Amino acid sequence: MAVADQTYALNANSRTLLAGSDRAGARAMLKAIGLTDEDLSKPLIAVANTWTEIGPCNIHLRLLSAKIKEGIKRAGGTPLEFNSISISDGITMGTQGMKASLVSREIIADGIELVARANYFDGVIALSACDKTIPGAIMALLRLDIPSMMLYGGTIYPGSYQGEPIDIVSVYEAIGKYQTGQITEEELYAIENAACPGPGACGGQFTANTMATIAQIIGICPMGMADVPAEDEAKLEVAERAGELMLRVIENDIRPSKVITKTALENGIASAAATGGSTNAVLHTLAFAREAGIDFTIDEIESISKRTPIIADMRPTGKYVALDLYRAGGVALLAQRMLAGGYLNGNTLTVTGQTLAEAVATAQETPGQQVVRPLDNPIKDSGGLVILKGNLAPRGAVVKLKGDEAQYHRGPARVFDSEESAFEAVQNREIKKGDVVIIRYEGPVGGPGMREMLQTTAALVGQGLGPDVILITDGRFSGGTRGLMIGHVAPEAMIGGPLALIEEDDEIEVDVSQRRISLLVDDIELAQRRAAWIAPQPNYPSGVLAKYARLVQQADDGAITSL
Repeated sequence: MAVADQTYALNANSRTLLAGSDRAGARAMLKAIGLTDEDLSKPLIAVANTWTEIGPCNIHLRLLSAKIKEGIKRAGGTPLEFNSISISDGITMGTQGMKASLVSREIIADGIELVARANYFDGVIALSACDKTIPGAIMALLRLDIPSMMLYGGTIYPGSYQGEPIDIVSVYEAIGKYQTGQITEEELYAIENAACPGPGACGGQFTANTMATIAQIIGICPMGMADVPAEDEAKLEVAERAGELMLRVIENDIRPSKVITKTALENGIASAAATGGSTNAVLHTLAFAREAGIDFTIDEIESISKRTPIIADMRPTGKYVALDLYRAGGVALLAQRMLAGGYLNGNTLTVTGQTLAEAVATAQETPGQQVVRPLDNPIKDSGGLVILKGNLAPRGAVVKLKGDEAQYHRGPARVFDSEESAFEAVQNREIKKGDVVIIRYEGPVGGPGMREMLQTTAALVGQGLGPDVILITDGRFSGGTRGLMIGHVAPEAMIGGPLALIEEDDEIEVDVSQRRISLLVDDIELAQRRAAWIAPQPNYPSGVLAKYARLVQQADDGAITSL
């Protein structure tokens, strides 16, 4: 086949937009931005960026997109970049602003989908970095189902304070220590200044790095490319190679529907379990499944977690950060070890055209590394993602177990109708050992948007109460109290879920071994409370948050808005 014919075969989709005399207007507009007839004859490849200068996670993505575009051009394509939005969880944490975070996932997905559909791209490479840009980008690619991939901007380097590595969670824990007089204001300020030394997403196995791990394991991000830290010199080379690879992805017609299968999602959850990853992995993989039309449930997720050992010693539950995993051998080493133990299916397709097993076959373990444990010496015999059910969470709630939490707790409910009121109680030292802190009306509809509550949980750690209280919410928890944090309660309070019926000092019972979460109030009393319950007025009567609240599904359906 002649080169010209091959080029044409790769640009079949964009011909709808550009070919023929009736498309002269479109060509004229694109020539106005500097494109030539030769450029327009090549495959048009979207570079869907999520750059922003509001926060470290995404601020360097313009540098990476420039290299991606160089790679696309070198391989024979024409790149066209556009930008989406990004909300920083770390910046908005503890304020009403964080309600925008999960909402942004849907807007990112919608925006990328809309621009790509409108412009008939032949392929898409989505450049993401933080908590919601990664799943938002992948959701868009699933909807479009044209040859595409996702590239992760990379982890931040850890900060250092008094010779010890620190990160953003260290700052929130320091706030709690300052409030209890354990450290001075000057020490808090020093930790604040040292925690985040430059670009990149939060360094532990929080949401961003958990989802970056999953993206490589399910195959939508090329194996090894997400591991390279944001400020590593190799990241620019990775971006250029990703751009070059996009032409092969188009040539081989590798679409998300071929890559993100149920087996791939099962692999992804197993990788989250094996690394002690964020509970948001549950929310986002369920969203992927719903977008792809795959039957995948929270019960299946727990079954996978239960049979998968934790073998990566990662913060916030362990010692190491994503930089350490990269230096140890990367996600490829993790996958190689999990494959050897039968915890992953190696036959799934990845965006490079290799199977997962082929993609990690050459992984090299750094001698002496301590990040990824041998299979015969796991940190814990089962993963930490556990689903609880009962009269308090009929459709499920998610708890992440680290291994040192109490497996049984019974205590009085301390009921708060917002994160702010709960945090105020923590600041005023009103939470006592044995309490069960209920934070409700923070779910997908009620918040709206399921805020994460690192400020509250970290403050409890700083006060030394982490292991001695339980927190339950229809929103989400982040970081760790070194105790039980139960989130994603479905159905949520705002739509009349059982959380709405709890009263102060009601007894709550949590039995992890039995996977039960119970409100110890008799059925007659609960029926009377339900009959008297009136839903609160929405926090936002109009605008984007009101629109989201009207459309969003519950957490056990991934909190998606597409129907």
